[in-house]
Amino acid sequence: MLPPGFRNFLLLASSLLFAGLSAVPQSFSPSLRSWPGAACRLSRAESERRCRAPGQPPGAALCHGRGRCDCGVCICHVTEPGMFFGPLCECHEWVCETYDGSTCAGTCHCGRCKCDNSDGSGLVYGKFCECDDRECIDDETEEICGGHGKCYCGNCYCKAGWHGDKCEFQCDITPWESKRRCTSPDGKICSNRGTCVCGECTCHDVDPTGDWGDIHGDTCECDERDCRAVYDRYSDDFCSGHGQCNCGRCDCKAGWYGKKCEHPQSCTLSPEESIRKCQGSSDLPCSGRGKCECGKCTCYPPGDRRVYGKTCECDDRRCEDLDGVVCGGHGTCSCGRCICERGWFGKLCQHPRKCNMTEEQSKNLCESADGILCSGKGSCHCGKCICSAEEWYISGEFCDCDDRDCDKHDGLICTGNGICSCGNCECWDGWNGNACEIWLGSEYP
Repeated sequence: MLPPGFRNFLLLASSLLFAGLSAVPQSFSPSLRSWPGAACRLSRAESERRCRAPGQPPGAALCHGRGRCDCGVCICHVTEPGMFFGPLCECHEWVCETYDGSTCAGTCHCGRCKCDNSDGSGLVYGKFCECDDRECIDDETEEICGGHGKCYCGNCYCKAGWHGDKCEFQCDITPWESKRRCTSPDGKICSNRGTCVCGECTCHDVDPTGDWGDIHGDTCECDERDCRAVYDRYSDDFCSGHGQCNCGRCDCKAGWYGKKCEHPQSCTLSPEESIRKCQGSSDLPCSGRGKCECGKCTCYPPGDRRVYGKTCECDDRRCEDLDGVVCGGHGTCSCGRCICERGWFGKLCQHPRKCNMTEEQSKNLCESADGILCSGKGSCHCGKCICSAEEWYISGEFCDCDDRDCDKHDGLICTGNGICSCGNCECWDGWNGNACEIWLGSEYP
């Protein structure tokens, strides 16, 4: 018979052993067999359940397909060039996928990249630890993107009004003005072909030679690739060799037509006779407002009834101001000239003949910043400057603008496709370019 103290010791040891075994994981082998070689105390279904990844249904791969299941315990394979490990053989020392030629920018552990964020910043991340937002920290302010943007995978995306690799530069114009300057005629920012920075578009296309790229224009609206039958950036085969590429659209030579001047045109007139018929009394074919084909003019823009005539000599758009009001609302337009109602006069019928102010009041309103009446180039009527008719090129609120400063094309100011406003061309719908020489409408004759 055992002494009472020794019996108590055995009871304590047994309880400790039972508690310790109950805390051992299910896959711990010694608790599942009485001795090596003995029968498994688990059913086959229970044994396989313990060898499957959590959540996997019956019949799924055991031990991740990298080992065998022995009584609820995974015995992992050992293969070259490494080995599998982990309770369910889920880890492998070389299973990290490659990214940009390297296995992992951090430490490969159990098939996953462990990023180096020892400082706890969390700035290095990504499946391959390929993103390092420390690249976005401004050296001077030590802030992410200078505090003026957000960083994604090492690149700064600046708030409106800021630019630079780390958003360190501020624009000298408002975000709204920047957007307006970058908006192409079709309403898209940089025609969806570039990036807007402080009101200027940087087109995505850059010619390898450093010359003018295939995509260009103030708002990246021109794509020269559209002029080629088969695109090859090193080929000069524009417009099938029968025309000139103008902002991605082909202007065909006489005798050819088609989107890329690919079709020959039958015409009984010689090119000289055709142009002569299209000129009429103008110095330019179709008055510079249309396209001459076999002696007949097709006026620009197609379908716009404001431009008409046998040689497109009538342009009623000239009767409109910048807001589109015809003859100031005080007259009618006839072949590009305003016929004013009684009591009104001026090129656009913008001046009333009657005046309800004194001469002194009128002159005060006509003085320019330098104190000169109408800049010395016009007369004052009812507080409005009437610029000299002899100097046709003088315009502006105080006759301080010279329309000769506006760009020309084919000898015409603003190519006849816009209004010269104080030295800058304000193009009509469908036209673009410094001289309104580029047609960007949806239909092209």
